[in-house]
Amino acid sequence: MQQISRWGILIIDIGIIVFSLILAHLLRFNFNIPTTLDYDNLFYGTPVMIAVRALSFFIFKTYAGIILHTSIEDAQRIFWAVLSGSIFMATLGNIGFYYTTGHFALPYSILIIDFLVSIFMLTAYRALVKILYIEFRNGKKDKKFVAVYGAGETGITTKTALERDMGNKFSVNAFFDNNSNYRKKRLLGVPIYSGKFLERYLLANHPQLLVIADNNISTDKKQEIIELCLKYNVKVRNVPPVEKWVNGELSLQQIKEIKIDDLLERDPIQLDWENIENQLKDKTILITGAAGSIGSEIARQVLRFHPKLLVLLDQAETPLYELNIELNNTFPHLKHEVVIGDIRNQERMHKVFKSFRPDIVYHAAAYKHVPMMENNPSEAILTNIGGTRILADLAKEFQVKNFVLVSTDKAVNPTNIMGASKRMAEIYVQSLNKYQINNANANTYTKFITTRFGNVLGSNGSVIPLFKKQIASGGPVTVTHPEMTRYFMTIPEACQLVLEAGCMGKGGEIYVFDMGKSIKILDLAKRMIRLSGLELEKDIQITFSGLRPGEKLYEELLNPAETSLTTHHQKIMIATVREYDFDKVKIVVTELTHLFDKQNNNDLVKILKKYIPEYKSNNSIFEELDK
Repeated sequence: MQQISRWGILIIDIGIIVFSLILAHLLRFNFNIPTTLDYDNLFYGTPVMIAVRALSFFIFKTYAGIILHTSIEDAQRIFWAVLSGSIFMATLGNIGFYYTTGHFALPYSILIIDFLVSIFMLTAYRALVKILYIEFRNGKKDKKFVAVYGAGETGITTKTALERDMGNKFSVNAFFDNNSNYRKKRLLGVPIYSGKFLERYLLANHPQLLVIADNNISTDKKQEIIELCLKYNVKVRNVPPVEKWVNGELSLQQIKEIKIDDLLERDPIQLDWENIENQLKDKTILITGAAGSIGSEIARQVLRFHPKLLVLLDQAETPLYELNIELNNTFPHLKHEVVIGDIRNQERMHKVFKSFRPDIVYHAAAYKHVPMMENNPSEAILTNIGGTRILADLAKEFQVKNFVLVSTDKAVNPTNIMGASKRMAEIYVQSLNKYQINNANANTYTKFITTRFGNVLGSNGSVIPLFKKQIASGGPVTVTHPEMTRYFMTIPEACQLVLEAGCMGKGGEIYVFDMGKSIKILDLAKRMIRLSGLELEKDIQITFSGLRPGEKLYEELLNPAETSLTTHHQKIMIATVREYDFDKVKIVVTELTHLFDKQNNNDLVKILKKYIPEYKSNNSIFEELDK
């Protein structure tokens, strides 16, 4: 359908006002115009009225809008244009004619009728053209039947957003809601069903899309709905909370596809926000590894509590630059400092601590990729152990109040260099904490706290981004082993628990997070494929690549020799681990870092295995050392 030119629209509008004037006269006299009517004044008054209307159209640019996309703003322009023309004719126009001819150009009754008819016809024809265009355009496409879960205000808004989209022909033919007040009722002409009939509906109607438009739905119920849709190959989308709508309005682009995170999410974590705020507000906080997925999220969380200064430390220039821009936009009034530096450089770190004097340190900097560290053990040891030692010693020297080490479940019964190096880092900070208590003033010592959790969705090194890339490129999706399982949590969830654990820690604890149930990586891959609207084996394949160096099938949160103690927070436990003598630990760590210069991987790994007896290599060249 071709667009009508601006001059074409103006000509049509003028034609409509001519017709409106004629109709106004007919209506005024009940379609029986008397012979005594003064046709001379009517003959002169009508052209003047048309000229006034044309001038008002030109001033208010009523002809400039695109008719196919007529909006309320176009209707408002028409209203003011017609109103101003009518007021002009009712005042100056009629007064001028009266003093010239002794008669009014147009009777006031006709002006009122003309005003109403003109507004109606000018807006109605635009709306009619838009409706016909939508029907013409969408009529060429097959209808996309949609179900909406949630029959409240958000559900109504969702239906409107779906059906007004001109690029797709969505037709909402069912609402689902468990509110008993909606039973056997219709909403905007669409039937409302109980949620218990959802599976029957999906099986019988095969909708192309289901939109979850209920933000108060429980996590378990939401996952149940998504699983049903995946079972019947129905795409699922989710409506964001109202506060995230752009300018208070919902558009189709904001109705997002369900992500794998939605299938793995748990009920929101209940945190002691007041306690966290008391610890972080007006404090100087240092985050190492700030450009990484964990470090950057800790930064976002911390800034909500208005610290005096947030110091972001990382050696990755570009990601740190991007984080700086993001935080400047999101928290423009909060002060943060970006520092490029390597935690393995003693002099550089000393300068950082001396310059900023942090009150709290969140140490998230580490090498985390298991296979890469298995091939580069000296780098893992120098960063994860040596770097942690430098930071912990400086925290003690500069009387940092809290030092929180972000560790991993791979430190439990480690089968790889990465896990063993993180376990050694745990041992160092825990033994240093005990050493301080025995040899320092209790009012000045640093509380060293360790947090240990599993895989984080979307983090650097996580399997999720890898699967997304493989699915986007058409596959195959590579899974290491059909029986491999992992624990997962979202990045915000993990970082919130880090903040909570940092607040409750008295020093020396290793906090273990409730990771929920372990998940098969194979099942995870299958879900992601189905969420992408693809069919396994038909559209995309899954292949098994075998365990990579250092990997194990199952991750553990506790060593069999370890137990856990509960805390006031149901998702946070304290691992009771073997304690080490700091003087001996310091000797071992010093020996490890000094051996870096010799670059003898076997010697480095031997020392780790000797000091961490539960460290048994798996699928690695270092298995020989276990014999």
